[in-house]
Amino acid sequence: MILSLEEQLNLRLWRPLTTLMLIRVFSGEPSSTLSSMTQTAVDLLAPWEVMENKVVAAIGPQSSGIGHIISHVANELHVPLLSFAATDPTLSSLQFPYFLRTTQSDYFQMNAIADFVSYFRWREVVAIFVDDEYGRNGISVLGDALAKKRAKISYKAALTPGADISSITDLLASVNLMESRIFVVHVNPDSGLNIFSVAKSLGMMGSGYVWIATDWLLTALDSVETVDPKTVDLLQGVVAFRHYTPESNKKRRFEERWKSLRSKESPGGDGDGFNSYAMYAYDTVWLVARALEVFFSEGNTVTFSNDPNLRKTNGSNIKLSALNVFNEGERFLQVIHEMNYTGLTGQIEFDSEKNRKNPAYDILNINSRGPQRVGYWSNHTGFSVEPPETLYSKPPNASAEHQRLNEIKWPGGVTKPPRGWVFPDNGEPLKIGVPDRVSYKNYVSKENNSLGVNGYCIDIFEAAIQLLPYPVPRTYIVYGDGKRNPSYDNLISEVAANNFDVAVGDVTIVTNRTKFVDFTQPFMESGLVVVAPVKGAKSSPWSFLKPFTVEMWAVTGAFFLFVGAIIWILEHRFNEEFRGPPRRQIITAFWFSFSTMFFSQRENTVSTLGRFVLLIWLFVVLIINSSYTASLTSILTVQQLTSRIEGMDSLIASNEPIGVQDGAFAYKYLVNELNIPPSRIIPLKDEEEYLSALQLGPRAGGVAAIVDELPYIKALLSNSNCKFRTVGPEFTRTGWGFAFQRDSPLAVDMSTAILQLSEEGKLENIRKKWLTYSHECSMQIADTENYQISVQSFWGLFLICGIVWFIVLALFGWKVFWQCQRLRTEEESDEVRASEEASSSRSGRSLRAASFKDLIKVVDKREAEIKEMLKRKSSKKLKTSQSSAETP
Repeated sequence: MILSLEEQLNLRLWRPLTTLMLIRVFSGEPSSTLSSMTQTAVDLLAPWEVMENKVVAAIGPQSSGIGHIISHVANELHVPLLSFAATDPTLSSLQFPYFLRTTQSDYFQMNAIADFVSYFRWREVVAIFVDDEYGRNGISVLGDALAKKRAKISYKAALTPGADISSITDLLASVNLMESRIFVVHVNPDSGLNIFSVAKSLGMMGSGYVWIATDWLLTALDSVETVDPKTVDLLQGVVAFRHYTPESNKKRRFEERWKSLRSKESPGGDGDGFNSYAMYAYDTVWLVARALEVFFSEGNTVTFSNDPNLRKTNGSNIKLSALNVFNEGERFLQVIHEMNYTGLTGQIEFDSEKNRKNPAYDILNINSRGPQRVGYWSNHTGFSVEPPETLYSKPPNASAEHQRLNEIKWPGGVTKPPRGWVFPDNGEPLKIGVPDRVSYKNYVSKENNSLGVNGYCIDIFEAAIQLLPYPVPRTYIVYGDGKRNPSYDNLISEVAANNFDVAVGDVTIVTNRTKFVDFTQPFMESGLVVVAPVKGAKSSPWSFLKPFTVEMWAVTGAFFLFVGAIIWILEHRFNEEFRGPPRRQIITAFWFSFSTMFFSQRENTVSTLGRFVLLIWLFVVLIINSSYTASLTSILTVQQLTSRIEGMDSLIASNEPIGVQDGAFAYKYLVNELNIPPSRIIPLKDEEEYLSALQLGPRAGGVAAIVDELPYIKALLSNSNCKFRTVGPEFTRTGWGFAFQRDSPLAVDMSTAILQLSEEGKLENIRKKWLTYSHECSMQIADTENYQISVQSFWGLFLICGIVWFIVLALFGWKVFWQCQRLRTEEESDEVRASEEASSSRSGRSLRAASFKDLIKVVDKREAEIKEMLKRKSSKKLKTSQSSAETP
């Protein structure tokens, strides 16, 4: 409709304006009396006919599909197009520069729904949407938003616009057979309520279901003054989103005026309700009016020109040549974009992409009292129970611990959040593939019992199933011919191909398999090891040297020499046993130091410092002797085994045949990862073939070694009375888990159950039940190097010795230097001092040389002689002082 300036807005700025402004406002859905195609044609022709007049702005349309078409015309004519209802996120300023959305884009609503799904930790949803631009594009954005939350749309159920009851019934019946029970409904109000009516008749509005509706539902309910109680009953437990408009006095006054106006137009009857789109439309009209006032106040004028690209089309009612380009359209668009004021819908301000700032939504839960608000969502802080405008002054914080919503009553009247999924096909039993093993049957095997299978892996799976908070109907299907172990890669392929829902058994978690299925938490550690024949090692005549490493022997010997030298230095001046000819002193020092190893030294220590050093050293010798004895005992008493295969590297270099378990992943690992020729690898069926191949050896048609997983090897070594050993380290680190189809929610719950079994110790109890062996063998060959003692074990002790020796030598040196200085002072005379003053650097060097010689002499003298010399010098000095005093 075309609104006159004087009649509708009564603004002074319109009086001099001779041009027209096209304001096309859609206040409701298309009339039901018109077909969809007819109504679309009318909606398309009406704007064209009005656009033939000179317009400066256009408001509308409601339909996103028509919005795409009209936006092209607005771009060509440079006419700003303001939409209060077209929420299609693909209507963007990048493609349509003159398109301006005065409502919120569905981009934000779909992100709010994705946050809602993530808030309750759901992983899959079913999207029910109308198959047009509005529905398709909105659901596309929802899929992207869910992907960021590690969730997804498991199925997209499209409805034709205006779909009848039969089409809706068929669609809902098909989605009800699927796994997910989270339904997101993004449709138009004309057929939206029919979806819930059909869902209720199909039993889909009961406990366990989750229905999430976009803003269309609350728009339809708000559009009527009084909601039918039957409609409220139909929507019990539904969660719906609605554009958030803050409460204000302006909004309340407008609602009162609206109700008064509608009651005058239809007295005695229910008037139309007032939804959020009506407020957006009202604010849009005033936005254009205020923008025009600013536009003219800046001195701008309105002019039009013809577009040469628009030509008259013969035989058409659309007169392209009559369309005019708004010359000042770019400037007017800029004025609108820069507007900032408060309307009924809150603060009206646009960002760089021409979207309203601070998008927010109400989250409402429909129960017996009607729609009840349970919280808010904004892109500033996520979910909260406080109005968004109260949080804009605070820093953005959308972390999980700050998300809050009030209690929600779900379909069926339950308050506990549904888990969101059921088994496909309405609870058809879980098809479990179990490998039919011919070896190591204690892990998993076919059995004539109620389950049909038995074993360690089966017990763990059953124990985990019992911990789930819901029943799991299941049936076990044996996979294999019973003559040889089945290929586990083929079993995984059967799960990926939907022939099995899960594979239960000793299934190894490897990279290639995780590309096709989802594994649970590992319930047993595993890894590939090498098993080879071993024989007793010959004893060596040099075994007595093995307790210490070469470095340890060298450091210990050096410390023995150091302690002998330090004791000689400290005892030389006090102890006669450390004096005499140089040869005798050297022999004494060596003998003393090495005799301390057996605590048999004959020489006594006299000095205090010497005794202290000897005490510390004897403590060190005691520890070294004890460690040597313990290590040598272990080396001589533990049986030493050896094998010509030292590990995987030597096995690869030997070019000899290698045995692997038939059906296991070891074959492909050796070929693909280690590049071993397939001709060298021999599949072995059971333990008998394992033992026979190892005993025969490569020259007699057997194998040099076997590569298999650790759990199987433990059983093999036990059953062979420990005749074989593993050589080298475990060269892969893997585990066993249960394989589910991709994105199966049961895999997550089973992983949690396995962790609970582990924490409660039940996994260990099941292991003892099935995997307790009569002979517990040492897995690896005992290596002599494991018993050797290195310097690393004693570096702290050696460090303490070194520090103590340094301190003792420093004290001894200071004492000797002090004594030497006293002796030199007593011997110097006045004449010597005079000659020293007359001499320069040469005499200084002589004195220093004499001082070093004096120092050596003092060190070599006995302590008693030094004390006697000091005593005589002191007496002589005293007499000299007395005679000098008597002479005057």
